[in-house]
Amino acid sequence: MDCPQLQAILDFVCEGDVVVVSDFFRLAISRKSMLLIVQELTDKGVGLISLEEKVDTDTPQWRFMLIVFAALAELERETILQRQREGIAIAKQQGKYKGRKSLPFDEAKFRAECKKWLTGEQSAIATMKKLNMKRNRFYQVL
Repeated sequence: MDCPQLQAILDFVCEGDVVVVSDFFRLAISRKSMLLIVQELTDKGVGLISLEEKVDTDTPQWRFMLIVFAALAELERETILQRQREGIAIAKQQGKYKGRKSLPFDEAKFRAECKKWLTGEQSAIATMKKLNMKRNRFYQVL
């Protein structure tokens, strides 16, 4: 599961509890993950209510509707991603999209600070702080 907050809720709830969500489209990205979440809640004896769709999953009819909602959520997500890819392709053709610009850095200062790090004068974290770089950027440039 990708969302630690959701995993914490799933670990915390117990039989008789009811989880209330604003709408099912916010519960999970894919149909598969939504159904897994609902199944885990059902197995624990926990109810699930959506305020937007006004759905209570304790009945078989609404469980069926949940499957339909999950399929719609997955379709919506895939459609958004497809349109995004198409938009980026068009922008690239027109020369408007060139990707994210890399952040500038002082190469001389970078080399000097890295030399201190490699010789053991300072830690990698101290080096990153002096260069005002985040960990992933630091190792990417390195």
